[in-house]
Amino acid sequence: MGSRSSHAAVIPDVDTIRRETGFSQASLLRLHHRFRALDRDKKGYLSRMDLQQIGALAVNPLGDCIIDSFFPSRSQRLDFSGFVRVLAHFRPVEEESPGIRDPKQPEPLNSRMNKLRFAFQLYDLDGDGLISRQEMLQVLRLMVGVQVTEEQLESIADRTVQEADEDGDGAVSFLEFTKSLEKMNIEQKMSIRILK
Repeated sequence: MGSRSSHAAVIPDVDTIRRETGFSQASLLRLHHRFRALDRDKKGYLSRMDLQQIGALAVNPLGDCIIDSFFPSRSQRLDFSGFVRVLAHFRPVEEESPGIRDPKQPEPLNSRMNKLRFAFQLYDLDGDGLISRQEMLQVLRLMVGVQVTEEQLESIADRTVQEADEDGDGAVSFLEFTKSLEKMNIEQKMSIRILK
């Protein structure tokens, strides 16, 4: 009657979503409940406006960039599977079987490389595969607001791009981005514990 498996039937393609995202059935049920709560008009999908109602995103300086990541190719609708696929990037990495992965299977969405790809796209505002000095400056402006002078921001952007730009083209490629973050624990910094 009130079993979890009967509720899972309301989630379309639940087994596929579980395999692709690594979320447990219980987590998917919680996320589906949250998805339905965000869909106040009961449309069956979320719009940008629905996500803008999330308080934490509304006050996050990168909130618009994060919301954009839910809408690839400038789509206007976000279904449940798209919602959880994006959230899966923030699922903590499981420590239990390091290095044992079937090479025929796609890399988990919460892998270090996919977390880095997600972070990179937040900076690559025009989607050209490079982070320019101007894009770095735009993101820095969003992050620090008026707390830092324009001159200081420009200096930080210049230094950041220069340090990461190994080939001297004036921009940071994804490969350069990953190398510059080699020592950073992305797996922990880009994980939300409630998304196990």
